[in-house]
Amino acid sequence: MRKRSAATAAALITACAVTGALTGAAVATPGRVTDGNRAEKTVVATATRSVTHEENERVPEGARWTQHYFPSSDGSGTELHADVLLPADLPEGAKVPVIMSAGAYFGHSGEMEVEEEHAGPSERFQDLLEGADLFGKGYAFVMVDTRGFGGSTGCLDLGGPGDQADVKAAIDWSAKQSWSTGAVGMYGKSFDAYTGLLGNNAKNDALKAVVAQEPIWDLYQHLHSNGVPRPNSVQLPTSYNRIASLAQLPDEDEHYRTNSAYETKHPECLALNSFGPTIGDPEDPYWKDRSPAEKAKGTDTPLLFTQGIAETNTLPVGMQEFLHNHRGPQRAWIGPWDHVRGNDRTQEGKFAMGRATWFKETMSFFDEHLKDIDPKVTYPNYAVQDNLGNWRAEKSWPTANRSANLRLGNGSYLDSGAGSQPTPPEEETGRNAGSFFIWSEPLKAATRVTGTPRITLTARGEGNVMVKLHDVGPDGNAVAFDERVSRLDQDHLNISLKSTDWTLRAGHRLAVEIGSVRTGDWLDTPSKQKIQISNARLHLPLDHPAEDTATDGDRAPWIDTYTQINAAKPTPGPATFTVPPADTRR
Repeated sequence: MRKRSAATAAALITACAVTGALTGAAVATPGRVTDGNRAEKTVVATATRSVTHEENERVPEGARWTQHYFPSSDGSGTELHADVLLPADLPEGAKVPVIMSAGAYFGHSGEMEVEEEHAGPSERFQDLLEGADLFGKGYAFVMVDTRGFGGSTGCLDLGGPGDQADVKAAIDWSAKQSWSTGAVGMYGKSFDAYTGLLGNNAKNDALKAVVAQEPIWDLYQHLHSNGVPRPNSVQLPTSYNRIASLAQLPDEDEHYRTNSAYETKHPECLALNSFGPTIGDPEDPYWKDRSPAEKAKGTDTPLLFTQGIAETNTLPVGMQEFLHNHRGPQRAWIGPWDHVRGNDRTQEGKFAMGRATWFKETMSFFDEHLKDIDPKVTYPNYAVQDNLGNWRAEKSWPTANRSANLRLGNGSYLDSGAGSQPTPPEEETGRNAGSFFIWSEPLKAATRVTGTPRITLTARGEGNVMVKLHDVGPDGNAVAFDERVSRLDQDHLNISLKSTDWTLRAGHRLAVEIGSVRTGDWLDTPSKQKIQISNARLHLPLDHPAEDTATDGDRAPWIDTYTQINAAKPTPGPATFTVPPADTRR
């Protein structure tokens, strides 16, 4: 999901009646004036009238476009809209497998704002269509608006039961069309990668594979951490309410226009959506309904995903739980990049993730599971890049050789809510210090933290706590590579940090910082109280880099930016614990 400007959350609305009126068939609307000298004819597709690129330049070359409407699977009356792109030269009666994406970004007038002049299918995944030669390889591409967006009725649901019903209906519908072989794959990034995980959890036999780039594994953990909200908890509903309310284009067909006006006719949908993501209690049913990680138990749809361990948006939280619960084949790229696609490049032309093979691997994956074609190239199950820019192949992830349980001891801090301002050096260890540090001995050999670190502690006092892990070089320069926060609403805390894959080089020290919330990525309300911490322990999953099996890939350019953003130079302290070497045998 994308970060947007903050807004105040609306008041609680306890019910929202979702009633989608089924209207008549779509009508083609030809004709628009592009300038004062010439008129260009454009055609809007219907279910029975396919449109090519020559008739409407928004249709990709090599494809023909139709529009369709069908009910969601929950009996609510919600009507879903789908744009279908078939190979332009597909013979009558021929069947092709379907790659489908479902979500909020497929509206005809634009993804985030009105960007288009006339109606046509979304270009959100034009990169896939062209980069993978999707139609030349004999696939259909289907874009389904989940409820509340584009040409679909209903209240937007942000991955809840309504969206889950929509995804199930979209899979069923795609599999049963006359031009479909019945084999469906899902593709997406961010929100429509999140719906890919919902598709996996639907346990639908027609869904043969899911490709999910930078997905949301658990919506609560994406927006909150143990009772402390991120700014996203307000920004996200504001953004999606705006998308749901986008104006439609003058030449749009009547059916689409009627459905897209649903949010205007039912403003309670927007208010309800504004409230839900701000709920702070992780045990609230709202969040239980929106945790793909927890609901993935026993699922087995083949999954190819990407995850940035240096993500600033869809964080690697809930990922390890999902992978543990998911029992099907897994393939992945994991590494130190931000919220990007597998094929994205920087302004300098470098691949943002460091690898050039995204579309080749994606299509090999779809060919294998949707067409039963054996792969011509054997790609690693997991291609993982650590913070040093080194790529390795793994059969699974995380692969920890050792689990260390490190005693950190006791300390105290003032819950001052220092925001993004560092504690002045003279106050780092004084009575007004906003945090305290626990230092390891210098590592004798390179050791990798891989997976999900965890810290347990006993706290006395009211307020919040932040836990950060710092990689400190011999020169004292540090990089904070993991963090999580928690409300101090119980004495004994068990805090899972973000999943990571970070190599600590020989001679470096690990510094654990415990204290007040001290970065700007949290909506913190400090107590201004003194907090006493006792019996703190750090649970670290460790791996030995010496046994890595190298695989192809370049250094992700985001590493340098991430290092600068998270740089620090804390005052060194005495070593009170040792990071043990990882085992040398897997």
